Parts: sequence; structure tokens; C-alpha cells
Amino acid sequence: MDLTKGNITGKLIKFALPLMLGNILQQCYNIADTLIVGRYVGNDALAAVGASYTLMIFLTSIILGLSMGAGAFISMEFGKKDYDRMKNWIVLAFVLIVRITLLITFIFFAEINNIIKFLQIPTEITKLTKQYLLIIGIGIIATFFYNFFGNGLRAIGNSVMPLVFLGVSAVLNIVLDLIFIVKFNLGVAGAAEATVISQYVSGMGITIYALLKSTHFRIKLKHLKFDMNIVKELANLSILTALQQSVMNFGILLVQGLVNSFGTIVMAAFAAAVKIDTLAYSPVQDFGNAVSTFVAQNYGAGKHRRIKDGWKQSMIAASVFCVCVSAVVFIFAEKFMGLFVSDGTEIIKVGAGYLRIEGSFYIGIGILFLLYGFYRAVGKPEMSLILTIISLGTRVVLAYALSAIPKIGVIGIWISVPIGWFLADMTGLLYMKKLPLLKSRFREKYDLHIWNIIEIYEK
Repeated sequence: MDLTKGNITGKLIKFALPLMLGNILQQCYNIADTLIVGRYVGNDALAAVGASYTLMIFLTSIILGLSMGAGAFISMEFGKKDYDRMKNWIVLAFVLIVRITLLITFIFFAEINNIIKFLQIPTEITKLTKQYLLIIGIGIIATFFYNFFGNGLRAIGNSVMPLVFLGVSAVLNIVLDLIFIVKFNLGVAGAAEATVISQYVSGMGITIYALLKSTHFRIKLKHLKFDMNIVKELANLSILTALQQSVMNFGILLVQGLVNSFGTIVMAAFAAAVKIDTLAYSPVQDFGNAVSTFVAQNYGAGKHRRIKDGWKQSMIAASVFCVCVSAVVFIFAEKFMGLFVSDGTEIIKVGAGYLRIEGSFYIGIGILFLLYGFYRAVGKPEMSLILTIISLGTRVVLAYALSAIPKIGVIGIWISVPIGWFLADMTGLLYMKKLPLLKSRFREKYDLHIWNIIEIYEK
């Protein structure tokens, strides 16, 4: 889909909807594990899967960040119609990211025991957690293939096919969960096996599709060359985006360790609540990714005014959505928790408390997702990294400080989240006003020569 022409709102919605549905299906992987494990295996198993989920999100976020950075560059070159350079970039990005993926996989299995200790996993669920992780880690490579080619296809405007493959694998995951856990009673191992098999179905499926069906991924010998300029751009955009994603999820990992120190009830509550939480705001996260592709394509095409108009419309749409979702989560917090916990009044109470405090401020993370996408699209991933450090740094510091106060306790972890979001939002929006890109309307309104004279005078 070419996002450089046509109605902005209509094009954004048409492109974003498959992304939103895809992210919802993505959450179904772990939600299915969590829901079925919580109901058919027990609370200890639920806590083990929840703790593992946070770790795997951190590890795969590095791969996701690299893939998102590559996707942003692909969008820019697609907007410029420079397809040969785009394909050269795809080759070099693939080689880099697959090497990093293999390194992550090796470190994960080599240091699994130390990782479990770092997470402060309670002794009573250490065995279950390790059992789950040893199997789920096999799927890291599959995650690379899906994210690399999925982001690549989205970058050229094809948001439908990543959704198709994700939908198939999500349904397969649920079916396999029921077979392995309910019928064969394989416990957390069955949940992990179901997820890994499904991940490889989506990863290999989308890879084959991209290479065989998309002309933009058909590589020729002339594209198999080393270009230092492209490598530098790759390092600037992809690696910084990966760093931003990993910093964000490392902060969450630190918070998970703090949550674990409060015992299995809080762990189980947090595990279920986070799934609800993530599912609730995942549509706006993918709307931010859609906006990123929109901005990148138009940035490559030099259509700055269209970017500014699209940004305003995106802010309004994201804000309205987040307010509505916050209201739903606040009202139905206990009912949502009850889907995951069949017998655990205290777990439901703790989880509902988290959802009502943090979930009331989804507009904060909604705006933050838009800012991440915007800065990635205009080639300033370092700004996304700064915003992440502000958001997660605030969250981690406040969580540890406030939770140490007896009268506040675990509530301190919950309230630290929206504070971090809004501090990052304010920073990102204030910095945006300084960008020449968003002053383009003034340049279009007045004569370019006059504008140049003004710039010389200011110097």
C-alpha cells in the first residue's frame, strides 16, 4: 500500500486494522498459555509462565527492535522508489539480525540458571519455570523469521499477510494448548511446546511467502554486496531501535523481579493482569507502528505537510481509543481477572487493583507509542531511546522506592507506570516542536527564498 497519496485517515485505518488484529492474535499465544495453565494446572504454574513471559519479551524485543528499524528504512526507500538500495539493505539487515538472534539463543541456554536467579524466582516454582523456559527458548529463531519478514512486508504497505500467518498460528496454538495440557496433561511443558510449534508455523510461512510472492524480496546477485553507507544507516536506525526496545523490556524485567519478591499470589495476579493490560492497549501500539510506516514513506517522498496532517489526526484517534479502553478495563477489572483465575479471590483482588490504577492512564502509553513510531520513521531512533529511558527509568526507580514503604507496598509498583509514561510524553512532544520537519507548512506558505534569507540572518 502506497501511503504517500490519498485520504490520510482512510489509508491509515485501512493499513492499521490488520496490524491491530495481528497484535491481538500475537497476544493470544501467551494469553492462551496463561488462561489454560491457570485453569487446568494451577496458580504455581501460572506464576511460572508469567515470569517466563516477561523474560522472553525482553529477549525477543532485541530482535523485534532490529526488525522494526530495518522496516523503517525499507519504508523510506520504498517511498523514494529506490528498490535496488532497499533490497541491498534487506540482505545486509538479514545477515546482521540472524547473527544476533543466534547469539541471543546461545547465551539464553548457556546462562539459564543464572537468569532464573536474577529474576528472583521463588524456590517452589523454580523447576516449573526452568522447564517452561528450556522449551520456549527454542522458538527464539522462529520469532526472528516472523518479525523480520513481517516488518518488511508491512514496510511496503502489506499488513494483511503478516496477519494471515499470525492468525493461523494463533488458532493452532490454542488447539495445541488444549490437546497437550487438557488431554495429555503435559502441564507447562505442553504450553511451551504448543507455542513453539505455532511460532515456527508463522515464521516459516511468512518467510516462504515473502521470498516467493513479493517482488520486493526477490534478491539478485547485484544486491549481494557490502555497502558501508548502508551498514552505517543500519547501525544508526536498527541497532538504536533494538536498544530502545531492549531497554524498555529490561526495565519491565527489573520490575518483574521486584514483583516476584512479593510472593506467588502477587506474581500470579501480575501475570494475568499484564496479559489483560497488553491486550487492551495493543491496538494503539500497532496504530503507532502504522503511523511510523506512514511517516517513513512520506518522509522518503518529501511530503512533510502530509506528515504533519497525519500526525494530528493520529493523535486524536489514539487519544479517543485509549480513553474508551481505560473505561472498559476500569469497570470490568474483576471480571477480566476471573477469566484467568478460577479459585483465587486474593489474586483477583490484587490484579484488579493493578488494572484500575495503571489501566486508567492508557492515554499515556498511547501517545508514547506514536512518539516511538514517529522518531523511528524520521531517522531519529536515539530520541525513542531517550523517551524509553525516561519512561522505564522513572518506573523502575519509583517502583523500588515506593514499594519499600510499608504503607504503600506493591501499590507503589502500579502507580509508577503512568508517571513514567507522562514524563516521557512531555519530553517527546516538546522536542517535536523543535524539528524543522514540522515547520514545513511555514515553508510552503511563504517563498522559499525569503525563508533562506531568514535562516541566514538568524545565523
